[in-house]
Amino acid sequence: MKNFLKSYFEFSKKEYNGILVLCLLIIVILSIPSIYRLCNQTPFYEFSQFEREIESFRSSAQELKKYDQRVNKDYSAKEISSPLYFEFDPNRLPETQWQKLGLTDKQIRVIKNYESKGGKFYRKEDLQKIYSIGQEQYAKLEPYISIKSALRKEEHETTYRSQEKQKTKNTFALVNINEADSIQLETIRGIGPTFARRIIKYRSRLGGFHNKEQLREIYGLDSARYDQIKDQISVLGTIQKIKINRSTFDELKKYPYLNYNQINAIIQYRNQHGNYKNIYELSKIGILTPENLHKMAPYLDFQ
Repeated sequence: MKNFLKSYFEFSKKEYNGILVLCLLIIVILSIPSIYRLCNQTPFYEFSQFEREIESFRSSAQELKKYDQRVNKDYSAKEISSPLYFEFDPNRLPETQWQKLGLTDKQIRVIKNYESKGGKFYRKEDLQKIYSIGQEQYAKLEPYISIKSALRKEEHETTYRSQEKQKTKNTFALVNINEADSIQLETIRGIGPTFARRIIKYRSRLGGFHNKEQLREIYGLDSARYDQIKDQISVLGTIQKIKINRSTFDELKKYPYLNYNQINAIIQYRNQHGNYKNIYELSKIGILTPENLHKMAPYLDFQ
């Protein structure tokens, strides 16, 4: 029996090595699925901490947004308070009342400065002379303006114009505002020492008045005062013209119808293109408005 089994299960060394290799291959093949699952096991991530941080960030962002809205609301309420409109007389109106009407501190300072220099509001339209008050804001204020002295002033002007106009023409000689000194200017009804000085100063800057209406460009000389004095004055004589092709920056800067940027533009254009021949060539300068050119036209000398 032993010999029988030995005849079937006896292997040579070579056969024995082959069986050993085969067994190893079988073991390796059987192990591959387990090894694959072990190497490719899906990692597990812990998201709970990350989610908590996201939620915390969202809460902080929401709180910050609410704080910004609250601050902006408070700031807006402080800086741009809603106007409270009521009937008012702009003459000597307290600052607190102007604030209730929605005016800023800067606008109020301009008004108070105007009043401190003797300015008064005789008509509703005089409030428009305050440069810091825009057309839109004036339109909102206009229905509530009630100048108490307006009726008396209007009645006074009616009698003044009907009774004093002829008297002024017959009794007083017209004052030529291009040649009058301060003493002569003070003889005009409605012109005191302050306005006399302002008229002379403005006349010097212009080089002489071209028409009466230019008096309305003088600070503080409102429409009511102009209506009072216009029949007592005349505009005679020649005006001093601007030699636009020769004038320097310093000579032009005293001229009231031009600002520094416009003067620089005039000189630069002249340097680049040569002398100006007419006012049309000046109109090619973009920052010179039609209003500038209209006011300047009588004073320009293109020689």
